[in-house]
Amino acid sequence: MRRCAKCSDKGTIYLPEHRLSLCKTHYLEWFESRVEKAIKSFRMFSKEDNILVAVSGGKDSLGLWHALWKLGYKADGLYINLGIGEYSELSEKKAKAFADKIGKKLHVVYLKENIMDIPTLKELQSRPACSVCGTLKRYYMNLTAKKLGYSVIATGHNLDDECAVLMGNVLSWNIDYLVRQYPVLEEGNGFVRKVKPLCLVSEKQSAMYAFLSGIDFVEDECPYAVGASSISYKLIMAKIEEESPGTKLRFYLEFIRKVRPMFALKQNVKLNPCQVCGEPTTGDVCSVCRLKMRLEASKAGMKQNF
Repeated sequence: MRRCAKCSDKGTIYLPEHRLSLCKTHYLEWFESRVEKAIKSFRMFSKEDNILVAVSGGKDSLGLWHALWKLGYKADGLYINLGIGEYSELSEKKAKAFADKIGKKLHVVYLKENIMDIPTLKELQSRPACSVCGTLKRYYMNLTAKKLGYSVIATGHNLDDECAVLMGNVLSWNIDYLVRQYPVLEEGNGFVRKVKPLCLVSEKQSAMYAFLSGIDFVEDECPYAVGASSISYKLIMAKIEEESPGTKLRFYLEFIRKVRPMFALKQNVKLNPCQVCGEPTTGDVCSVCRLKMRLEASKAGMKQNF
C-alpha cells in the first residue's frame, strides 16, 4: 500500500508521471501548487491583476476558478451562453451556482442577443460548429474583458488540450499556429492578455481536483464536439502516456523550450482596428462583423454562400 509522500496517511491518488502518491489533502495542495508554478514560471499575472476566468460550467474552467480563488487571486468569471439547448442552460446554472458558492461575480453574455445561437449558425454556414464557436468565444471574451476593465483572461485549457492542439499543428506543420502555441498571449494591438494556468496539469488531474473539491460541474461534453480531431489526438496521446508516463508533459514543455523560440522570430502579423466594431483584425473588417453582415444579407433575402 502506497503512503502519501507528504504525510503518513494512505495515498489515495497516485501520479505515475511524477512517481508521487498523495492523500486527498495533499493532492489538493499539489494541484494548486502546479497552477501557481505555471502562473509564476510563465509570468502570467500577479495578485494585483483583475482576472476574468472564461468558464463553461465544466471541470477545467470551474476548477481553475476555484484554484485561483484558493490561491488569493482577484478572479471573476465570464460565461458565454452559446444557446445549445439544455446543455447551455445546465452549464449556465452550474456556473452561477459556483460563483455564488465562492462569492464571486459571474458575467454572462448571450450569443443569441449579440449575433445568433450556435445551432442556428450551424445550419446557416458551412464551417464546422467548433470553428465558428471558437471564433465567437474569443471575440466576446476579449470584448467583454476590455469593456469591464479586466487585465487578464484565463482559460481552462489543460495539458491534454495543449498536447492535442500541438500534435495537430505539428502533423500539418501549421507554422502560424505553432508560433502562437504558448501559455501566455501578451496584451497589445487591442487584445487583452490571455493565459492558460492549467497547462501543467492533465485532464485526469483536473477532473480529480474538481471532484475532491466538491465542485458541481457539467460532465457531458458539448454535443457539437463529437468527431472533433482533437479528441482523436487526445486518445493517441493517452495511449502513449499510459505506456510511457510523463510523455505529454515532456512533449509540450520541450516544444516550448526548444522549438517554439525558432518559430517566434516569424511573428510579424500586422493588426488593424476593425472598421465596424474596432476589435483587432488582420483585414479591414473582422471575421465576426463579416459574419454579421452575411447573416443580415441572408435575412434580407439575398443569396449568400456560407
